[in-house]
Amino acid sequence: GNTDWRRGPPVNLWVLKMVNSINTNASSLLGVRNLQRTNSLQAKTQNEISTGKKVDSVKDNAAILSIAQLLKADVAGLNSVKGSLDRALSTTDVALAAGDGVSDLLLELKEKAVTASDPGLDDVSRQALNDEFGALRDQITSIVDNAEFNGTNAVKSGGDDIVAVTGADGQGVIQIDAQDLSLGGPNVTLSASQGISSVADAQAAVSAIEDSISNLSSSLSQLGAGASQLQETKDFTESLSNATEEGIGNLVDADLGATSAAFEANQVKQALGIQALSISNQAPGAILSLFR
Repeated sequence: GNTDWRRGPPVNLWVLKMVNSINTNASSLLGVRNLQRTNSLQAKTQNEISTGKKVDSVKDNAAILSIAQLLKADVAGLNSVKGSLDRALSTTDVALAAGDGVSDLLLELKEKAVTASDPGLDDVSRQALNDEFGALRDQITSIVDNAEFNGTNAVKSGGDDIVAVTGADGQGVIQIDAQDLSLGGPNVTLSASQGISSVADAQAAVSAIEDSISNLSSSLSQLGAGASQLQETKDFTESLSNATEEGIGNLVDADLGATSAAFEANQVKQALGIQALSISNQAPGAILSLFR
């Protein structure tokens, strides 16, 4: 009267082969690992999208981050160099403007002095010329004394040299020597008390003015050459800073096009992983067919 075991419910051989334990589900464990890996990749992708960086912390890539930090320090140093060069350029521009002003005044002074050197000039006219000459002469002193930028005056007597840092590490400088454009100095030899009230005084003034114009031309050439050097160095520093920043971007910035594609792909993998895990978790239930 016992039922023949061979006549019982058919046994699923695949179940017997793949599911032999309700305590350990190997396929489910594999599905969990795959899903965890996909979730980890998706979290990294989301971080890249939110920060715009593929290397945002030491955990991402310690070596690359270390290199990027060193390069950022170089960029900070180059920014300081640019600031130093800008100040030096502005100081030089002020000095050159003062030099141009002095040059224009010397030309006017020469015109007055040449006119006053005419022996046939009457005393009233000569005195008027002398008054105008004195006013123009004193303007030179005013221009020179006020040719200051950021506390530096490179054209007064005992003036300051113009100095700019050129290296990102604070090493290396460009120095433009001060040019004394004050009255009675080595360049403008016309004295602060020079007048043209007589023919002799006027002739002496003409000679001093001509020497001053020649000396001033040399001084302005030196300032101009220094300004050109500063500008060239600034242009190079700008290019170097831009190239360094671009290099930092290449190291740490994410390719948002590729990252976006990876994000979409990981979403699909997550959905499939969840589905596969669900199927794997249902597999042990199939073992019940062995007991029917």
